[in-house]
Amino acid sequence: MGSMGQPSAKRGAVLFELPIAESGRVVCTSPKDNVYLVSFNSPPDNRLVTPFCQALLLALDIIELRYPPGVVITTSSIEKFYSNGLDLDHASFTPGFFPDSLYALWRRVLTYPMPTIALLNGHAFAGALMLAMMHDYRIMNPHKGYVCLNEVELGVPLRSPMTSIFRQKVSAQCYRKLVLEATRFKALEAFKEGIVDWLGGLDEALTYVDELKLVQKAGKGMTGKAVYGDLKREMWRETVSYLENFGAEDGRDFMVQARRQRDREVAERKVKQWEVVKAKL
Repeated sequence: MGSMGQPSAKRGAVLFELPIAESGRVVCTSPKDNVYLVSFNSPPDNRLVTPFCQALLLALDIIELRYPPGVVITTSSIEKFYSNGLDLDHASFTPGFFPDSLYALWRRVLTYPMPTIALLNGHAFAGALMLAMMHDYRIMNPHKGYVCLNEVELGVPLRSPMTSIFRQKVSAQCYRKLVLEATRFKALEAFKEGIVDWLGGLDEALTYVDELKLVQKAGKGMTGKAVYGDLKREMWRETVSYLENFGAEDGRDFMVQARRQRDREVAERKVKQWEVVKAKL
Protein backbone atom coordinates (compact mmCIF):
# COMPACT_ATOMS: atom_id res chain seq x y z
CA MET A 1 0.00 0.00 0.00
CA GLY A 2 1.16 3.52 -0.69
CA SER A 3 0.28 6.91 0.70
CA MET A 4 -3.28 7.01 2.08
CA GLY A 5 -3.97 3.46 0.89
CA GLN A 6 -2.92 3.86 -2.76
CA PRO A 7 -0.66 1.31 -4.52
CA SER A 8 3.07 1.78 -4.02
CA ALA A 9 6.23 0.56 -5.70
CA LYS A 10 8.10 0.68 -2.41
CA ARG A 11 7.65 -2.91 -1.34
CA GLY A 12 11.30 -3.64 -2.10
CA ALA A 13 13.24 -6.69 -3.18
CA VAL A 14 11.84 -10.16 -2.48
CA LEU A 15 13.72 -11.90 0.34
CA PHE A 16 11.80 -15.18 0.25
CA GLU A 17 8.46 -16.78 -0.67
CA LEU A 18 6.48 -19.56 1.01
CA PRO A 19 3.53 -21.54 -0.33
CA ILE A 20 0.20 -21.65 1.49
CA ALA A 21 -0.96 -25.17 0.65
CA GLU A 22 -1.96 -25.08 -3.03
CA SER A 23 -3.89 -21.85 -3.01
CA GLY A 24 -1.65 -19.00 -2.03
CA ARG A 25 1.69 -17.73 -0.84
CA VAL A 26 3.50 -15.53 1.66
CA VAL A 27 6.04 -13.12 0.21
CA CYS A 28 8.59 -11.29 2.35
CA THR A 29 10.11 -8.13 0.91
CA SER A 30 12.26 -5.36 2.36
CA PRO A 31 10.95 -1.86 1.58
CA LYS A 32 13.88 -0.40 3.52
CA ASP A 33 16.81 -1.65 5.57
CA ASN A 34 15.76 -4.01 8.37
CA VAL A 35 12.04 -3.58 7.65
CA TYR A 36 10.34 -6.82 6.60
CA LEU A 37 7.02 -6.65 4.77
CA VAL A 38 5.20 -9.98 5.02
CA SER A 39 2.43 -10.02 2.38
CA PHE A 40 -0.01 -12.93 2.28
CA ASN A 41 -2.38 -14.05 -0.43
CA SER A 42 -4.71 -16.98 0.22
CA PRO A 43 -7.84 -16.56 -1.94
CA PRO A 44 -10.55 -15.67 -1.64
CA ASP A 45 -10.19 -13.88 1.71
CA ASN A 46 -7.15 -15.09 3.69
CA ARG A 47 -9.01 -17.35 6.09
CA LEU A 48 -7.03 -18.35 9.18
CA VAL A 49 -6.77 -22.06 8.44
CA THR A 50 -3.89 -24.35 9.35
CA PRO A 51 -1.75 -23.89 6.19
CA PHE A 52 -2.13 -20.10 6.40
CA CYS A 53 -1.12 -19.97 10.08
CA GLN A 54 1.81 -22.34 9.59
CA ALA A 55 3.14 -20.36 6.62
CA LEU A 56 3.09 -17.15 8.67
CA LEU A 57 4.78 -18.91 11.59
CA LEU A 58 7.55 -20.13 9.30
CA ALA A 59 7.98 -16.65 7.82
CA LEU A 60 8.41 -15.18 11.29
CA ASP A 61 10.93 -17.88 12.17
CA ILE A 62 12.94 -17.22 9.01
CA ILE A 63 13.05 -13.48 9.67
CA GLU A 64 14.17 -13.90 13.27
CA LEU A 65 16.79 -16.56 12.57
CA ARG A 66 18.20 -15.49 9.19
CA TYR A 67 17.93 -11.70 9.03
CA PRO A 68 19.09 -8.77 11.17
CA PRO A 69 16.68 -7.51 13.84
CA GLY A 70 14.21 -4.94 12.59
CA VAL A 71 10.50 -4.32 12.13
CA VAL A 72 7.91 -6.74 10.74
CA ILE A 73 4.87 -5.41 8.85
CA THR A 74 2.14 -7.87 7.86
CA THR A 75 -0.42 -7.12 5.18
CA SER A 76 -2.57 -8.74 2.52
CA SER A 77 -2.06 -8.84 -1.23
CA ILE A 78 -5.84 -9.25 -1.62
CA GLU A 79 -7.24 -5.77 -2.02
CA LYS A 80 -10.56 -6.27 -0.20
CA PHE A 81 -9.45 -8.28 2.83
CA TYR A 82 -6.67 -8.25 5.37
CA SER A 83 -8.42 -11.44 6.47
CA ASN A 84 -11.97 -12.67 6.92
CA GLY A 85 -11.10 -14.59 10.09
CA LEU A 86 -11.55 -18.26 10.90
CA ASP A 87 -13.14 -20.95 8.78
CA LEU A 88 -15.53 -22.30 11.43
CA ASP A 89 -15.73 -25.82 9.99
CA HIS A 90 -11.95 -26.07 9.73
CA ALA A 91 -11.51 -24.70 13.25
CA SER A 92 -14.10 -27.08 14.70
CA PHE A 93 -12.98 -30.29 13.04
CA THR A 94 -9.21 -29.97 12.59
CA PRO A 95 -7.35 -31.66 15.48
CA GLY A 96 -4.89 -29.36 17.21
CA PHE A 97 -5.89 -26.30 15.18
CA PHE A 98 -6.23 -23.95 18.14
CA PRO A 99 -3.12 -24.75 20.21
CA ASP A 100 -0.81 -25.71 17.35
CA SER A 101 -1.76 -23.20 14.65
CA LEU A 102 -4.06 -20.33 15.59
CA TYR A 103 -2.96 -19.72 19.18
CA ALA A 104 0.64 -20.53 18.28
CA LEU A 105 0.55 -17.79 15.64
CA TRP A 106 -1.09 -15.27 17.97
CA ARG A 107 1.41 -15.97 20.75
CA ARG A 108 4.33 -15.74 18.32
CA VAL A 109 3.19 -12.34 17.07
CA LEU A 110 2.30 -11.06 20.54
CA THR A 111 5.74 -11.90 21.96
CA TYR A 112 7.82 -11.46 18.79
CA PRO A 113 11.26 -10.05 19.60
CA MET A 114 10.86 -7.20 17.10
CA PRO A 115 8.28 -4.44 16.64
CA THR A 116 5.31 -5.60 14.58
CA ILE A 117 2.76 -3.63 12.58
CA ALA A 118 -0.48 -4.93 11.07
CA LEU A 119 -1.17 -2.97 7.88
CA LEU A 120 -4.94 -3.37 7.43
CA ASN A 121 -5.54 -2.80 3.73
CA GLY A 122 -9.16 -4.04 3.85
CA HIS A 123 -11.64 -5.84 6.09
CA ALA A 124 -10.39 -7.53 9.27
CA PHE A 125 -13.23 -9.53 10.80
CA ALA A 126 -13.33 -11.61 13.99
CA GLY A 127 -10.20 -13.78 14.23
CA ALA A 128 -8.42 -11.49 11.78
CA LEU A 129 -8.94 -8.51 14.08
CA MET A 130 -7.65 -10.65 16.93
CA LEU A 131 -4.51 -11.38 14.90
CA ALA A 132 -4.11 -7.68 14.21
CA MET A 133 -4.47 -6.89 17.91
CA MET A 134 -1.57 -9.23 18.67
CA HIS A 135 0.69 -6.83 16.74
CA ASP A 136 2.33 -3.92 18.53
CA TYR A 137 0.75 -1.39 16.16
CA ARG A 138 -2.06 -1.26 13.63
CA ILE A 139 -2.43 1.06 10.64
CA MET A 140 -5.64 1.04 8.61
CA ASN A 141 -6.58 2.00 5.07
CA PRO A 142 -8.60 5.20 5.55
CA HIS A 143 -10.68 4.69 2.40
CA LYS A 144 -12.16 1.22 2.75
CA GLY A 145 -12.57 -1.74 5.03
CA TYR A 146 -14.13 -2.47 8.42
CA VAL A 147 -12.86 -4.04 11.61
CA CYS A 148 -15.28 -5.89 13.84
CA LEU A 149 -16.02 -8.87 16.07
CA ASN A 150 -19.26 -10.40 14.79
CA GLU A 151 -19.50 -13.51 16.96
CA VAL A 152 -22.77 -12.38 18.57
CA GLU A 153 -24.31 -12.34 15.09
CA LEU A 154 -22.81 -15.71 14.21
CA GLY A 155 -23.85 -17.30 17.50
CA VAL A 156 -20.25 -18.29 18.28
CA PRO A 157 -18.86 -17.85 21.83
CA LEU A 158 -15.55 -16.13 22.38
CA ARG A 159 -12.87 -17.95 24.33
CA SER A 160 -10.53 -16.31 26.82
CA PRO A 161 -7.49 -16.17 24.49
CA MET A 162 -9.68 -14.36 21.96
CA THR A 163 -11.03 -11.63 24.21
CA SER A 164 -8.35 -10.84 26.76
CA ILE A 165 -6.21 -8.90 24.28
CA PHE A 166 -9.09 -6.45 23.77
CA ARG A 167 -9.48 -5.99 27.53
CA GLN A 168 -5.81 -5.11 27.65
CA LYS A 169 -5.64 -2.83 24.62
CA VAL A 170 -8.94 -0.92 24.28
CA SER A 171 -11.33 0.88 26.63
CA ALA A 172 -14.21 -0.88 28.38
CA GLN A 173 -16.70 1.06 26.25
CA CYS A 174 -14.98 0.03 23.03
CA TYR A 175 -14.76 -3.57 24.27
CA ARG A 176 -18.54 -3.59 24.81
CA LYS A 177 -19.16 -2.20 21.33
CA LEU A 178 -16.92 -4.86 19.81
CA VAL A 179 -18.20 -7.90 21.68
CA LEU A 180 -21.85 -7.24 22.54
CA GLU A 181 -22.86 -4.90 19.72
CA ALA A 182 -20.74 -6.29 16.85
CA THR A 183 -20.05 -2.71 15.78
CA ARG A 184 -18.37 -2.39 12.41
CA PHE A 185 -15.74 0.29 12.73
CA LYS A 186 -14.57 2.27 9.73
CA ALA A 187 -11.02 3.54 9.81
CA LEU A 188 -11.62 6.92 11.46
CA GLU A 189 -13.89 5.36 14.11
CA ALA A 190 -11.36 2.62 14.77
CA PHE A 191 -8.66 5.26 15.17
CA LYS A 192 -10.74 7.31 17.61
CA GLU A 193 -11.49 4.18 19.68
CA GLY A 194 -7.82 3.18 19.82
CA ILE A 195 -8.31 -0.04 17.87
CA VAL A 196 -5.82 1.20 15.28
CA ASP A 197 -2.93 3.56 15.89
CA TRP A 198 -2.64 5.32 12.53
CA LEU A 199 -4.42 5.73 9.21
CA GLY A 200 -2.72 5.19 5.88
CA GLY A 201 -0.78 2.63 3.90
CA LEU A 202 2.77 1.39 3.56
CA ASP A 203 4.25 4.86 3.11
CA GLU A 204 2.72 6.02 6.38
CA ALA A 205 3.81 2.83 8.13
CA LEU A 206 7.41 3.42 7.04
CA THR A 207 7.20 7.02 8.23
CA TYR A 208 6.13 5.88 11.70
CA VAL A 209 8.87 3.26 11.74
CA ASP A 210 11.36 6.10 11.31
CA GLU A 211 9.66 8.56 13.66
CA LEU A 212 9.42 6.04 16.51
CA LYS A 213 12.88 4.61 15.76
CA LEU A 214 11.36 1.13 15.78
CA VAL A 215 14.25 -0.60 14.02
CA GLN A 216 16.54 0.43 16.85
CA LYS A 217 14.11 -0.95 19.44
CA ALA A 218 14.71 -4.47 18.13
CA GLY A 219 18.44 -4.21 18.74
CA LYS A 220 20.52 -4.72 21.85
CA GLY A 221 20.32 -2.28 24.73
CA MET A 222 23.14 -0.87 26.83
CA THR A 223 23.45 -4.19 28.66
CA GLY A 224 24.14 -5.96 25.39
CA LYS A 225 20.82 -7.80 25.57
CA ALA A 226 17.79 -7.41 23.29
CA VAL A 227 14.68 -7.45 25.49
CA TYR A 228 11.84 -6.35 23.20
CA GLY A 229 10.13 -9.76 23.24
CA ASP A 230 10.63 -10.15 27.00
CA LEU A 231 9.03 -6.78 27.66
CA LYS A 232 6.00 -7.68 25.55
CA ARG A 233 5.58 -11.03 27.24
CA GLU A 234 5.33 -9.25 30.59
CA MET A 235 3.10 -6.45 29.25
CA TRP A 236 0.54 -8.88 27.90
CA ARG A 237 0.97 -11.59 30.54
CA GLU A 238 -2.77 -12.27 30.81
CA THR A 239 -3.22 -13.01 27.12
CA VAL A 240 0.05 -14.93 26.87
CA SER A 241 -1.05 -17.15 29.74
CA TYR A 242 -4.37 -17.92 28.07
CA LEU A 243 -2.66 -18.74 24.79
CA GLU A 244 -0.11 -21.01 26.46
CA ASN A 245 -2.59 -22.81 28.70
CA PHE A 246 -5.22 -23.77 26.19
CA GLY A 247 -5.99 -27.09 27.90
CA ALA A 248 -6.78 -25.46 31.24
CA GLU A 249 -9.07 -22.94 29.55
CA ASP A 250 -10.80 -25.71 27.63
CA GLY A 251 -11.48 -27.52 30.91
CA ARG A 252 -12.75 -24.32 32.48
CA ASP A 253 -15.16 -23.80 29.58
CA PHE A 254 -16.50 -27.32 30.05
CA MET A 255 -17.14 -26.68 33.76
CA VAL A 256 -18.83 -23.36 33.00
CA GLN A 257 -21.17 -25.04 30.52
CA ALA A 258 -21.97 -27.82 32.99
CA ARG A 259 -22.72 -25.30 35.74
CA ARG A 260 -24.91 -23.30 33.38
CA GLN A 261 -26.90 -26.42 32.54
CA ARG A 262 -27.43 -27.20 36.23
CA ASP A 263 -28.51 -23.60 36.91
CA ARG A 264 -30.97 -23.78 34.03
CA GLU A 265 -32.47 -27.00 35.36
CA VAL A 266 -32.94 -25.40 38.80
CA ALA A 267 -34.47 -22.32 37.21
CA GLU A 268 -36.83 -24.47 35.15
CA ARG A 269 -38.13 -26.24 38.29
CA LYS A 270 -38.70 -22.91 40.03
CA VAL A 271 -40.57 -21.46 37.08
CA LYS A 272 -42.76 -24.58 36.84
CA GLN A 273 -43.58 -24.29 40.56
CA TRP A 274 -44.50 -20.64 40.07
CA GLU A 275 -46.74 -21.57 37.13
CA VAL A 276 -48.57 -24.19 39.26
CA VAL A 277 -49.16 -21.65 42.06
CA LYS A 278 -50.28 -19.00 39.59
CA ALA A 279 -52.74 -21.40 37.95
CA LYS A 280 -54.44 -22.01 41.30
CA LEU A 281 -55.02 -18.30 41.98
